[in-house]
Amino acid sequence: MVERFFDKQARCLTISVKGRFDYNCHKIFKDAFSAFDATICYVIDFVEVTYLDSSALGMLLLLRDHAGGERADIRLINVNGAVMDTLKAANFHRLFSITE
Repeated sequence: MVERFFDKQARCLTISVKGRFDYNCHKIFKDAFSAFDATICYVIDFVEVTYLDSSALGMLLLLRDHAGGERADIRLINVNGAVMDTLKAANFHRLFSITE
């Protein structure tokens, strides 16, 4: 499940993913951010993510491209141990700001 909240004043989009972050989330995750072109920052909340696969990594890269590539302000927050291990193995800590 994916939920989003847009703070108009801060122009920051928060996307919360719950449960498994995998291919089944592809359309809803993409829809969650694709309508927001004037967004300054993106926060992806992993507090309830129990599983992450390569499809999810691809979705995060799509978000990064959408948000401006290297200039993008994307924060991955509340990342737990197993998910953090996957992100680090993929060197995503070099592409995104990641916090536990």
